[in-house]
Amino acid sequence: MSQSQISPDHLTSSDTVSAASGGKTSTFGFREVDAKEKANLVHGVFKNVASKYDVMNDVMSVGVHHLWKDAACARLNPQPGEIIVDCAGGTGDIARRLAKLARRAKARRGSDKDAHIRIIDYNQAMIEAGIAKGTEPELTWTVGDAMNLPLDDASIDAYIISFGIRNVADVSQALREAKRVLKPGGRFLCLEFSHPKSGVIASVYDAYAFKVIPFMGQMVAGDRDSYQYLVESIKRFPDQDRFRDMMTEAGFKRATYTNFTGGVCALHHGWA
Repeated sequence: MSQSQISPDHLTSSDTVSAASGGKTSTFGFREVDAKEKANLVHGVFKNVASKYDVMNDVMSVGVHHLWKDAACARLNPQPGEIIVDCAGGTGDIARRLAKLARRAKARRGSDKDAHIRIIDYNQAMIEAGIAKGTEPELTWTVGDAMNLPLDDASIDAYIISFGIRNVADVSQALREAKRVLKPGGRFLCLEFSHPKSGVIASVYDAYAFKVIPFMGQMVAGDRDSYQYLVESIKRFPDQDRFRDMMTEAGFKRATYTNFTGGVCALHHGWA
């Protein structure tokens, strides 16, 4: 596959999504919907926001998301020759960081091997927005589903999903898929908005999230509803301890997490 090739054949069909979710219900913001319906609703959200996604990330987090992402990529520590999946990788913000770190590691070690970073995202509009920003030799782009990855068992060295797993119809299934494709001892990292540990921080954060972010979504992206869903999805996502337990249930060893900004964001990590 060439570095800029999109693979639409890997886009999971509605029937496959239904099979993967087993007909379960799932949360879409504060609503309970059929898991199949959630996949379609989330697809619509990110299709709507793709062109303004990176700008809105900067506006919503006042740029702090860059620090969180830098820390996550440093923790993953990509090495020459490794195959890494950036799942729900969207416009490639994480993948480009990983490519830069891998090139540094390659030079430091005097290696002749490049890392291979596969960006997999369910939404073709997000991938197209990423490619439009430019791509790099280490990157490939594929349309695919976190619950049904187009990858062989035990075929990758590391997996990272950044601000994407809460949008999956079946989070437990996505975790099992990550475990399936990782080699024994492979690294799993999940960067996600979480639950502040301080009551004061939680109160301020909730006020900002529910009153300011949807308004900014309307002003900057012309889409209030999509950003209303995004803040609701954060509120409904399992807290740090519960998500750590879900990782353990999926088979990850030494599952743990690191809180950022008082728990507004958390980096979960474990080993296959």
